[in-house]
Amino acid sequence: MSTREPPTPRALGAAAAFYLAGAYLAGVAYFLLAVDFPSLRDPLDKIALFAQHLRGLQLTYLAIYVIFGVVLVVLAWTLHARLRAAAPTTMRVATSIALVWAGVLIAGGMVTNLGMETVVALHADDPDLAATAWLTIEAITAGMTGTNGELLGGLWTLLVSLAAWRARAFPMPVVALGLLAGAAGVLSTVPGLAVLVAAFGLAQLVWFVGVGLAILRTPNTRGST
Repeated sequence: MSTREPPTPRALGAAAAFYLAGAYLAGVAYFLLAVDFPSLRDPLDKIALFAQHLRGLQLTYLAIYVIFGVVLVVLAWTLHARLRAAAPTTMRVATSIALVWAGVLIAGGMVTNLGMETVVALHADDPDLAATAWLTIEAITAGMTGTNGELLGGLWTLLVSLAAWRARAFPMPVVALGLLAGAAGVLSTVPGLAVLVAAFGLAQLVWFVGVGLAILRTPNTRGST
């Protein structure tokens, strides 16, 4: 009976990139099409939505924040191993930023999931208190995964793309897309340029796919594992 060999670092890194792209796409589809979350402004309307779709929302936040953060660590270390020989300082900084980004995503997702359950339970006895509690929770999680998330994600994408360009490790369209996505993420933190958040998300989604394909198709650079 034959035994299966464990996945190679290349396969794990590519799978991580594809998961991150899929999580982006699934999150957008769920929040826009399934529950139309962006249209809700009143905290009481949001809590009513939480009560109606609590498990679905919690699973979605688990997939697009908590698991996303864990998988991001896998991709970050894969790219670090492949690119560190050509750009050691850049990749040390980039990977450090990725680990911080992963941490705030995981924390934000866990706080949101617990917060939704808490305000749904609180709403039955005191709707006003539940609304106030959710506004507080939402402010905290937005600070972790909102604008700050775009800054961290944009910086990581930008630095990795610069390192990949220097190493000639990925096709130029993938590098160029990463530079554009990273720049959009960083610039979206400037007051008045929040519209770039959508451009960052879309560009990074496609970049993740390109990175996954590039990992599978190109050999490791010298000094990687």
